Amino acid sequence: MNAAVIFDNLEQKCNRNDHILPTNEWQVRPLTKLDPDIQPEAWEQAVECANGKVPSHRIVKDAVQRIMERTQVPNTYQIGEICQILAKDNLELRGKDGCWVIVSAVNDFSCTVKMWNSEYAVGLQHLKSFNYLPAECEQMQVICDRITRVYSSGLEESVQKFLESLGKLKRVYLTGLEEKVLSVLESEIRV
Repeated sequence: MNAAVIFDNLEQKCNRNDHILPTNEWQVRPLTKLDPDIQPEAWEQAVECANGKVPSHRIVKDAVQRIMERTQVPNTYQIGEICQILAKDNLELRGKDGCWVIVSAVNDFSCTVKMWNSEYAVGLQHLKSFNYLPAECEQMQVICDRITRVYSSGLEESVQKFLESLGKLKRVYLTGLEEKVLSVLESEIRV
């Protein structure tokens, strides 16, 4: 749904004399996540948070998030589950799209996930389970631990890129060559 359709929806359901309407596309972009009948409610909440003025993108995004959390289904992820990051429009996840992570804590509307280089709090809409079996999840945990022990910012760029590429694998095992290279790195770095 594009901004013009959302604007028309707000214009129809909100009286111009009583309500502030958006002035640019960036302001309404977060509303695309909601059903058209809920968009005016989110917009009105955002205007209210902006003290009756045209709300910023961030204010609209926060209003949308509050509505989504209110209507969201329970968090079904489990500790140890392997998921993929879906960065979407989340700037904090830039560069991590497609990376696999291990769920380390389960909250109401988010999960804390462990990546080979750090831990992150991630909203449920930014996670997708790989639906791996428990044994496969354990294999991924071992791979994650090995990468974590070897990785540091002091490594050569090509080595860092190799380790980062392992963090985006869509399979639960290392190939023979990947295993050999990682083993060499472990012995060189004396893990």
